[in-house]
Amino acid sequence: MKLTIERAALLKALSHVQSVVERRTTIPILSNVLLRAGSGKLALSATDMDLEIVESVPARIDTDGRTTAPAHTLYDIVRKLREGAQVELETIGDRNEMVLRSGRSTFTLSCLPPEDYPVMTGAELPHHFTLTAAELRGLIDRTRFAISTEETRYYLNGIYLHATKNNEVPVLRAVATDGHRLARIEMVLPEGAAGMPGVIVPRKTVLELRKLVEEGEDEVQVALGDTKIRCAIGEAALTSKLIDGTFPDYDRVIPTGNDKMLEVPCKEFAEAVDRVSTISTERSRAVKLAIDRGNLTVSATSPENGTAIEELEVRYQSNPIEIGFNSRYLLDITEQIEGEAALFAMSDAASPTVVRDSADASALYVLMPMRV
Repeated sequence: MKLTIERAALLKALSHVQSVVERRTTIPILSNVLLRAGSGKLALSATDMDLEIVESVPARIDTDGRTTAPAHTLYDIVRKLREGAQVELETIGDRNEMVLRSGRSTFTLSCLPPEDYPVMTGAELPHHFTLTAAELRGLIDRTRFAISTEETRYYLNGIYLHATKNNEVPVLRAVATDGHRLARIEMVLPEGAAGMPGVIVPRKTVLELRKLVEEGEDEVQVALGDTKIRCAIGEAALTSKLIDGTFPDYDRVIPTGNDKMLEVPCKEFAEAVDRVSTISTERSRAVKLAIDRGNLTVSATSPENGTAIEELEVRYQSNPIEIGFNSRYLLDITEQIEGEAALFAMSDAASPTVVRDSADASALYVLMPMRV
């Protein structure tokens, strides 16, 4: 194998594929990235056996071939090369080595045989639909903060993606919850998604997918079945196993009878919560909202640090209420609100609160209060 490639193109593809590679693995070949040169392109692949990314980049190929190289080492080398540099990659004879040359630098990397590289088994992916990169970014960004990190409740360790109806309108809905908060986002159901099964996309897959749609407005081709999902974006394709579990009936925890309606200016409210929470203890991060007609008092108290209070003008016409929340959870939700105002629907100090975006009816958040 012998080829020449631009540093920027190689670095971008490597940044996507190497992040799939686990830092600690008991299987040496999984620490490597598979490089395949041919037809004017260099294809890079990485896998952790649950998730696989393949990305192709244009290159000047002198000799077709393939090899595997240490993923993180190769990425670090290319990252440290000069901007605008040309990178030459070459494997020599039967030696399990790859030589990388750029300018006056030469690196010789130990490689493993490409024959040992695992291939993710194919699966039937009968359901196909297309999303724009912006739509996928929206679904991910506004739900991923609520994904559970508790490994024992593995069925909550991802985003639940499914087709359903809202007021008889077919929608594609993304839901995530960790038991303390819930995020539910929906969009008009894309063509081809009508018969799709409800699937739980793992947290790591969600994060890697988000990196692929970071920049650019390419369309995302989604194919999925009962056990796998595949997303193709431009020259990159990500294939992942799905979480084998049953997502809970989240509709049961979304209250419908909350009658105490509070409207707060979102940016001012988030800044007030952030300032006041400086006082609260690190473990609970609790803040108290005392709400009366036209007025909201945000406060925090801790035995070590003292107290903090901030007042805001708000729209509220119901009976006075005092309710406590984890400030981090409040800020996670307000970060996703794009409109001027956040709308809170409350019942009492012990029941779940519903939060909505004044400018976007497709987003709904549920937050469990805490004792303060």
